[in-house]
Amino acid sequence: NKYAIRAVNVVSSCSISACLEAAAKYGGPMIVQFSRGGGQFIAGKTAENADDAACIAGSVAGALHVRQVAELYGVPVILHTDHCQRSWLPWFDGLMDANEKYFKANGEPLFSSHMLDLSEEPLEENVGTCKEYLQRMAKCNILLEMELGVTGGEEDGVDNTDIDSSRLYTQPEEVWEVYQQLSTVPNGRFTVAAAFGNV
Repeated sequence: NKYAIRAVNVVSSCSISACLEAAAKYGGPMIVQFSRGGGQFIAGKTAENADDAACIAGSVAGALHVRQVAELYGVPVILHTDHCQRSWLPWFDGLMDANEKYFKANGEPLFSSHMLDLSEEPLEENVGTCKEYLQRMAKCNILLEMELGVTGGEEDGVDNTDIDSSRLYTQPEEVWEVYQQLSTVPNGRFTVAAAFGNV
């Protein structure tokens, strides 16, 4: 239809409404995505966040809000979460618990997809962890976005300004390794966020 599907990180009901309004006005579906920090902001920066409780609660509340309000705009929405590194896996686990609970009650997951960004780790560890999570995600029909390589500059608090430039480009053999491993997961659906320089 000659348009790209927009993906916007949201941090409040105001930013959610702005996304839905834009999608309704200009047409097409919208990817509404939550970051760990955005989820915490939705819950409130002073909310108790032991074990990522506020990050989880805010992300879940935001997703439920999107599901309720998107119907008013008549806009198809993909609910996604952005970069999750290894130290943030408690947040990811909490979202998976919410997905499983929602799936049991509604026959579909709360979120459409989640991104695991373990690109800072050796390929074997990255793929191994992604495969473990994909096995869990497949049971609820959730797509996994996994990342290979790194993005130059700074993103989500990760500073790669001094990274070896060779790491800015994902190699074809790395993508092939991911495909070989993840495609063995029954009902597993995944995409690869490959690095192509400072993009």
